[in-house]
Amino acid sequence: MRILSLTLLLLFLAPAIYGQNSNATDSLRTVEQFKQELLNLRADVDNVQLNLGKSERRFKTGIAVATLGYSITITGGLMLGRKRDELGKALLIAGGATGVTGTILMVDAFKFLGRASRKQKASR
Repeated sequence: MRILSLTLLLLFLAPAIYGQNSNATDSLRTVEQFKQELLNLRADVDNVQLNLGKSERRFKTGIAVATLGYSITITGGLMLGRKRDELGKALLIAGGATGVTGTILMVDAFKFLGRASRKQKASR
């Protein structure tokens, strides 16, 4: 009788003991998944910061080049119809080309922001 009651007791306690181990294992998996998600999030933030830094430098360079170019264009336009008409025409062309180049640099700076946003959308 004692053996039978001990066997029945073990049969009823076995699922409870297994369930406790399973909960501990699930808890460990959850912690590991949380750690991995934190590492992924940190990597994403670092990537966004890197792309923002690149974008800022390129954008500032583009602003400087465009400002210089369009200033040269204005100077060339003011020289038209005077003694140095040929110099004014040359300044118009050179300044316009420099200004357009600066504008292209500014627009190109936004590609780094696009890269960062595509990375975010892909991970969601």
